[in-house]
Amino acid sequence: MKEMTGPFRINLQETFERLRRRRRHSPIVSIRENVAMSFEFFPPKDEAAERRLDRTLDALGRLEPAFVSVTYGAGGSARDRSARVVSHVASRFARPVAAHLTCASASRDEVDAALDGFIEAGVRRFVALRGDLPAGAERAAIERGGYRRSHELVAAIRRRGDFEVNVGTYPEKHPDSVDIRQDIDALLAKQDAGATRAITQFFFDTDCFLRFRDQAVAAGVRIPIVPGVLPIHNFGGTRRFADGCGAVIPAWMDELFAGLDEAPEVRDMVATTVATEQCARLIEHGVEHIHFYTLNRFELTTAICDILGLGPRRGVGDISRVDGLKRA
Repeated sequence: MKEMTGPFRINLQETFERLRRRRRHSPIVSIRENVAMSFEFFPPKDEAAERRLDRTLDALGRLEPAFVSVTYGAGGSARDRSARVVSHVASRFARPVAAHLTCASASRDEVDAALDGFIEAGVRRFVALRGDLPAGAERAAIERGGYRRSHELVAAIRRRGDFEVNVGTYPEKHPDSVDIRQDIDALLAKQDAGATRAITQFFFDTDCFLRFRDQAVAAGVRIPIVPGVLPIHNFGGTRRFADGCGAVIPAWMDELFAGLDEAPEVRDMVATTVATEQCARLIEHGVEHIHFYTLNRFELTTAICDILGLGPRRGVGDISRVDGLKRA
C-alpha cells in the first residue's frame, strides 16, 4: 500500500473537493453560521514537540475557534508546565484559553494554589475535572482532605468569581459509573455547582451521543453538551485511548482502518472522511458546537473544518451567541 501513496494523494484531494461541493448543497450550509468549534492541546514534553505545537497554534488559529483548552498534569512539575503552556498559548493565540484543572491526586490546598495561580495570571475560563486516580492508590486516601468530586471543584472555582467553567461527561458511561443515569446525575450536580458547559469524552457511536443528550435534557440538564471529536492520527494509539476511557470503537472502524497505520496518507484520507461525516451528522441533529481533541496536530482538524465550511468565513465571534450564555 505504501507504493500507492502517489495515486492516493491525488484521490485525497479529489475526495476533499467532492465533500466540499456536497456540503455546499447540504442542510449544513444553512446553519453553519451558528456552529462553533474549540480545540484541546496538551503541554509538550520537549523542544520538538513545542515547535509542533506552535505550528498547530498558527494553523488552527486561522480557523477562529470559540476557545482553546490546555490539559493539566497531576504532578507538581506537570502542573507548572501546564501553567506555562496556558500562558504561552494565550500570548500567541487571539482566542480565549481555558485551563484544565484536576483534583483527584492532590490535596485541597494544592488545588486551591493552582487555581489561584491561574486566576492571578488572568485565566477566566476553566475545564474542571476529577482526573484519573493514581494507579494502585486507595480512593479513600486520595479523597481525604481534597475535593472528592469534580462538582466540588466547580463550586470552588465559582466561589472565586463569575468564571466560565467547562466540565466533562461521558456519553458512553464513565468507567467507574454503574450506569448512564449515574453520569447524568453527576452532570446535574456539576450544573447545580455552576458549570456553564459540558464537553464529552470522545466517541465514535454518534447515536449513543444523541441518546445521551436527549436523556440528559429530559433529566433537567440545561447547559450545552458539546460533543468531543477525536480525529484518528494513529488507529493503534486511538484504540489504547479508547480502552482507557471506555469509548467503544465499532467493528466497522476496525475493518476500515486495518493495516492503515502503515499507509499514513490513506489513513489520513479515511480518518478525515470518518470524522467529517460524524461532525456533519451531529450538526444535522442540532449540535452547535464541536470540541476537537487535536493531539497537538493540525492537519486533520484543519481538513475536517475546511470540508464542513467552518472557519473564519463563518463569522462566529463570541461563544455566548452560540451557546446562549452570557459572557463577561
